[in-house]
Amino acid sequence: MPEQHYDPDRAVAGTGMGGGMDLGVDEAETLERTPDGPQGTGPQGKPRSLWSDAWRDLRRNPVFIVSALIILFLLLISLWPSLIAPGSPLTCDLAKAQEGSQPGHPFGFDGQGCDVYTRTVYGARTSVAVGVLATLGVAVLGSVLGALAGFFGGAWDSVLSRVTDVFFAIPVVLGGLVLLSVTTSNTVWPVIGFIVLLGWPQLSRIARGSVITAQQNDYVQAARALGASNSRLVLRHIAPNAIAPVIVVATIALGTYISLEATLSYLGVGLKPPSVSWGIDISAASPYVRNAPHALLWPSGALAITVLAFIMLGDAVRDALDPKLR
Repeated sequence: MPEQHYDPDRAVAGTGMGGGMDLGVDEAETLERTPDGPQGTGPQGKPRSLWSDAWRDLRRNPVFIVSALIILFLLLISLWPSLIAPGSPLTCDLAKAQEGSQPGHPFGFDGQGCDVYTRTVYGARTSVAVGVLATLGVAVLGSVLGALAGFFGGAWDSVLSRVTDVFFAIPVVLGGLVLLSVTTSNTVWPVIGFIVLLGWPQLSRIARGSVITAQQNDYVQAARALGASNSRLVLRHIAPNAIAPVIVVATIALGTYISLEATLSYLGVGLKPPSVSWGIDISAASPYVRNAPHALLWPSGALAITVLAFIMLGDAVRDALDPKLR
């Protein structure tokens, strides 16, 4: 049998998940033929990919629309909080401490006489920044390590599995109390670094399993038999088909990381004053909750709505990307 060589100029047919399968011209033309019915076809009669189907389903999902609008609003006020809160969150008047709603101050004042409305708006910037940056760090680190372990296997997979077991055994809150108690920085970076340090094992397990499943498909085996390099196999064929579970888990985890930042700040080891954070405000309002419940209600409500919005978004994305639900 003559030896076959991998030809990058050969036709590439879509796999339905964003990846590709190297085929000859005749085979590619066969796959490009229009199905008998309109279902599963795009505007030009070509088969739709998983991503186009997912986007079509998301646009029709009211849960996705509501959660996306809430998240867009949070991103807007995080970037430009002065649009709806022109005052300063650090401007306080002790003469107004624990007072209720007043004209120009709809949420009242906290125990230090600070405007609760302004601090609640500015607190969104910290929570969203921690959640987004921590999720990006966890997704990149966990995906790379998990993909390498799933693709190469062997000793690398064994070592990574044992390392992740060690990190899974560390209680998150207890680890934060130990690691963050020795930091003196008032910025978000120590909190982000801690979340990335303890959050990447979960994403690495997800990425590892997805890569192992994807590389068992026939199109990957065909590309390997034709001489495709490891980098081409991973970037062109495996990664596009294994990224969907990582996206879903990362979206849901983003809300969890926002809640974790508030918990650590509430315990006094996360962000510290004069930083503005929902966790700091909740902690400061807890001692006088009977006299001024509004100071605790508004930051707690904003935190709950934010976490719920990201969880709802993750659930909607999961349902759209799950082929079993089609």
